Amino acid sequence: MGMTIAEKILAAHSGHDVLVPGQLIECATDWVLCHEITTPAALRMLEERGMDRVFNPDQIVAVPDHSVPAMNIKAAQMYQKLKSWVQKNGIKHFYDVGRGGIAHVVLENTGLMKPGQTLVSGDSHTCNAGALGTFATGVGSTDLAGAIYAGKVWFKVPETMLIKVSGRLQPGVTPKDLVLEVIKRIGADGANYLVMEWVGEMIDHLDMEGRFTLANMAIEAGGKTGIIAVDDTTRAYMAARGVTPDQYTEYQSDPDAKYKVVIEVDAGATEPTVAYPHIPSNGRVAGSDRIKVSHAYVGSCTNGRISDLRDVARILKGHKIADDVQMIVVPATQLIWKQAAQEGLLEIFVDAGASVSYPSCGACLGMHSGVLGPDDVCISSTNRNFVGRMGDPTAQIYLASPATVAASAIAGFISDPRAYNDTIGTLGKAGD
Repeated sequence: MGMTIAEKILAAHSGHDVLVPGQLIECATDWVLCHEITTPAALRMLEERGMDRVFNPDQIVAVPDHSVPAMNIKAAQMYQKLKSWVQKNGIKHFYDVGRGGIAHVVLENTGLMKPGQTLVSGDSHTCNAGALGTFATGVGSTDLAGAIYAGKVWFKVPETMLIKVSGRLQPGVTPKDLVLEVIKRIGADGANYLVMEWVGEMIDHLDMEGRFTLANMAIEAGGKTGIIAVDDTTRAYMAARGVTPDQYTEYQSDPDAKYKVVIEVDAGATEPTVAYPHIPSNGRVAGSDRIKVSHAYVGSCTNGRISDLRDVARILKGHKIADDVQMIVVPATQLIWKQAAQEGLLEIFVDAGASVSYPSCGACLGMHSGVLGPDDVCISSTNRNFVGRMGDPTAQIYLASPATVAASAIAGFISDPRAYNDTIGTLGKAGD
């Protein structure tokens, strides 16, 4: 019987020739990703049991990112805990404040994470790395502690959902719109404990940044992870980071692999989509309703990459943000911030009236740098719009692509970014 990509990776990391969904396995982890919010709890568990060690300091990546620079004493203490642990154990791959950014985006750009590998982290958006043809998933602090100590995690082998995407996205429509459309169609629990495997013409022509967006939001449909097979685009991405094919293993799903469900999507029919409060599956076409916004936010591990910032700059250039809208732009990493500065994007944001913040998770999870107040209405390029996610529980969060966020910030209400299609291609690589 054939196997999927995910099943093949898990088999290779658990000493099995064949795996079937539902099977319990002990899986070796190639990488453990740690940040300052969930890791301290895992470390306390180990310390309390006299198990204060790491399985391999060279296979742990540590990136403080959720509440940095520290916003209060508690946040500073959590940062101190992570950093002192890193120093004590000789953790080689530490991306400190000023050298890193959002952990998932930092990791994807290092070349450390390679196709065919496994990754766990105490963060639900670890599935982001699945765009590289890996099995990457978030775990709780207890499993994180086990991974840090032993380099192994127990999994129940998940079934897989195959998402076939035909056609090509129309101008002004982005991968964020595509993933919101899929989540709208299947529901917020439609991929519960499933691998979301993306294939098809659209995926074949999609760049890596768009692929990361698709994989990143698997968890918003309840998925265990997202995954995309390695192809020439992946190989070129790895080569640009000094990684050659002999350094990793490529896995492809077998023609007779068994899928739990198959979803077919026409990319050409996909429109700019906005997820209304308070769930990512509550999607509607952008501009369907004239909803006034008070805040516009661009950033996060979903949409804080350079292509996202170019899309925002393309729309904002020559325009002003509405007087009653506060807009914040957060480049996902220090390197992206620098690149945006070199390309003149930050100047465009400032001239339009936006605030540019430092790389961090920021207001995405309501901890820092733009937290929403009572009754605020925010159009956001982040990944979740749950009650209280970005601050006060009475605030309203609408999820959208960076392009839709920019168009809405100018208008002062949720708007269709396709009104700016005549500017596509006029600013660097924006709109590609």
